[in-house]
Amino acid sequence: MQRPRTLEQALEVLARATSSARLLAGGTDLMVEFETGRTHPDVVFDLWGVKELRYVRAENGGLRLGSLSTCRDLLDSALAREGADLLVLAADEVGAEQIKNRATLGGNLGTASPASDLGPVLSVLRARVRLVSLRGEREVSVDDFWTGYRATQRANDELIESVFIPTCPRDERRGFRKVGTRRAQSISKVVVAMALRVDGGVLQGVRSAAGSVAERIVRLSTLERALDGQRPSRALVSDATRDSARVDARPIDDVRSTARYRRATLQRVAEGLILDLAGIEGAH
Repeated sequence: MQRPRTLEQALEVLARATSSARLLAGGTDLMVEFETGRTHPDVVFDLWGVKELRYVRAENGGLRLGSLSTCRDLLDSALAREGADLLVLAADEVGAEQIKNRATLGGNLGTASPASDLGPVLSVLRARVRLVSLRGEREVSVDDFWTGYRATQRANDELIESVFIPTCPRDERRGFRKVGTRRAQSISKVVVAMALRVDGGVLQGVRSAAGSVAERIVRLSTLERALDGQRPSRALVSDATRDSARVDARPIDDVRSTARYRRATLQRVAEGLILDLAGIEGAH
């Protein structure tokens, strides 16, 4: 195991990394992989001591979060509560206090788990991921960053340095729902995040994403197209969420749930969220 203490040291050691090397941030996911034998890296780079990667700060047009920022850091940050309220809400349901103190934003992104609690929120918030290496830096949208099941755009020599979240419109309404065996202490069966505006009784800027319903975090594009520019009604929302659960989701049967359950739950949770955010009477 190698333990760089500065960002420069981290990039220098990563320049020699192979595809089997692993990055250790908070360790909440990687330690489980070690225990189950799912991963056998040739080297582990422990980044926990790189303090340059742990920050929350305002930036022109939004908020920038260092990749080593933990869920507890987000919960304790007034800037995060103001500029990324939906992310803070999701961070509060990631796990027990021990997990919140170790689970990092970069780790959540880098593992690319389809069951990520923060992933759908980052998608809805239009987050951008900054990747750095000795070759330079680049920034990609979080939707493009994930490329498949536990796969990302990050090259072997690159490090997730930070995440940028653009300022949200003042009139935007945002929501998050997680369904698990035990709230906040289990891997999600379905997780949904959503944002929208209501202008003159018409839905505008609808964005929604879900986790645990496909091989990666997915945007609910069918739902967004069906609702954007429309006057919401219970019938419209019911039809749109049913179609989205059928088209946008690609769930599987596994030890936590069945594909059928996930589709039904996605429809129910998304429908409830939309009705709540749109202020339709009788929402649940």
